[in-house]
Amino acid sequence: MYKLLAAATDTALALKPLVANANHCEVVIAPVFTALGTVAARLEGSNVAVAAQDCAVQNEFGALTGEVAPMMLKDVGCSHVIIGHSERRQFYAETDDSVNKKAKAAIGAGLTAIVCVGEHLSDREAGNAELVAKTQLAGSLAGLTVLDMERIIIAYEPVWAIGTGKTATPEQAQEMHGHIRQNIAETHGAEIAERTRILYGGSVKPDNISSLMAQQDIDGALVGGASLEAESFAAIVNYK
Repeated sequence: MYKLLAAATDTALALKPLVANANHCEVVIAPVFTALGTVAARLEGSNVAVAAQDCAVQNEFGALTGEVAPMMLKDVGCSHVIIGHSERRQFYAETDDSVNKKAKAAIGAGLTAIVCVGEHLSDREAGNAELVAKTQLAGSLAGLTVLDMERIIIAYEPVWAIGTGKTATPEQAQEMHGHIRQNIAETHGAEIAERTRILYGGSVKPDNISSLMAQQDIDGALVGGASLEAESFAAIVNYK
């Protein structure tokens, strides 16, 4: 929940030329709801796509005050939506079931869903990090077909490394990403697991992105605070 409309637009426009030659990855930014339409319009024709930070479980009109349907996000220019972010799970009662319903609604609207999973520090200290991720994946991806999975990106967020200044070591991140890919292979097949992009999200910065991206199963990054300034986010995008 950062930036009013003018600031969000200025940041997006400042980013646009800085990543114009980034052909090695997909660049997506996720402004607040109030800025989505304006930012998407100003970025039209560029290589920067726009995501929403959440969506409703329903994808049709209805008496659901305060909700935003995936089709409404698509209508204002979004191509992606983040679902099940750790803050939504921690502070707003998001569950694996609601993540699953949102993912299905997003796919139905033609959006790509960035589905987040990850453990708290207490889970990791108890040796349950892998179990937490496996449980969240199973619930969040339940009932999704092979075709549906083409529109799913997974983001692994170790909650203990978000906004704390702590970062999972590249080896810790790789270990969890490897487990996540294996879990997807078990539920949806090895081919889908290999094609599914798994992002790392946990205090990603310009000075640690190279070591993270060197890991076999880390396919990209879900960037938080470092994305608030165009220059730092561009440095992450252009890490090579």
